[in-house]
Amino acid sequence: MTATAGTRTRAVVLRRRPSDGLPRPENFEVRELDLAKPGEGQLVVENRFMSVDPSMKGRLGTSEMHYTTNFREGRPLDGSAIGVVVHGNADIPEGSFVRHRLGWREHAVVDAAAATVIDARGVELHHWLGVLGQPGFTAYAGLLRAGGLQPGDDVFVSAAAGAVGSAAGQFAKLLGAGRVIGSAGGQAKASLLTGRFGYDASIDYRSEPVAEGLRRCAEDGIDLYFDNVGGDHLVAALQSLRINGRVALCGMISNGGTDRPPMDHLMQAILKRVTLRGFIVRDHEDLRAEFEDRTVGWISRGELTAEATIHRGIDNAVDAFLAMLGGGNVGKMLVELN
Repeated sequence: MTATAGTRTRAVVLRRRPSDGLPRPENFEVRELDLAKPGEGQLVVENRFMSVDPSMKGRLGTSEMHYTTNFREGRPLDGSAIGVVVHGNADIPEGSFVRHRLGWREHAVVDAAAATVIDARGVELHHWLGVLGQPGFTAYAGLLRAGGLQPGDDVFVSAAAGAVGSAAGQFAKLLGAGRVIGSAGGQAKASLLTGRFGYDASIDYRSEPVAEGLRRCAEDGIDLYFDNVGGDHLVAALQSLRINGRVALCGMISNGGTDRPPMDHLMQAILKRVTLRGFIVRDHEDLRAEFEDRTVGWISRGELTAEATIHRGIDNAVDAFLAMLGGGNVGKMLVELN
């Protein structure tokens, strides 16, 4: 049913923060809420797809070791979503598709200034939250801006079957890299890297130490490491990087676990004159149009595999989130709504 002002909608609420940092189903609750009346400059959006992201785990606590705000107990969660406008204005009329930040709910009242109109250009809508959304844009900006990718570079990507990693490996190849190596958890995912995503070699970090796998796959070393994991992956990359190698620090999902190698390993960065550059994708919006044009072209020509794992219904949103944290996705993890 199409929502109008004064009707009710459903949203996922943070019932209570995880006491030990590990989210469980009981930390969340789907609640029925009043849909606010839109004010001047606001839209009502019926969400079609919402994103669940690894960074959301950190937002469940009280730490400030991330680049956005923490979720609030008793309030709906938020995150990237894409939907159709059911109450618009002169600039964004009804029927327009928009991307915005009020996911985790079936309908949202969104400031028009905070919504991006999406022209799908013949690509399935949900990919504008995945390979054409922030994950893909993160991979693109990370390779070119933080990583300084050069033609012929040998590249290593961690969490390579995930939303960012599966894009990063393919983009690297399309942008002229030499050998591209990826790591993933489990033989099935490791096989997908070479069989579906075009990686030259893969490492199953559950069956062999990352350092051993990287030496096996890149005997002569690597030029660029795209880091989604940190921990033993970063240490292995530092050992394998060539002189003047580069590291694009995108994320460190191993933080919070037991994988905390000593800082002494950073001596490799000095000995090899390695550049480690952290980045946040929102600092590189000037690349957005170029990224979208190139990626739409790659998809339309069949040169890029756009992969997503989709759960259906807001009642399954928490399950999707927890499954993603456990590695239960290939490509972008999404929830289809309405």
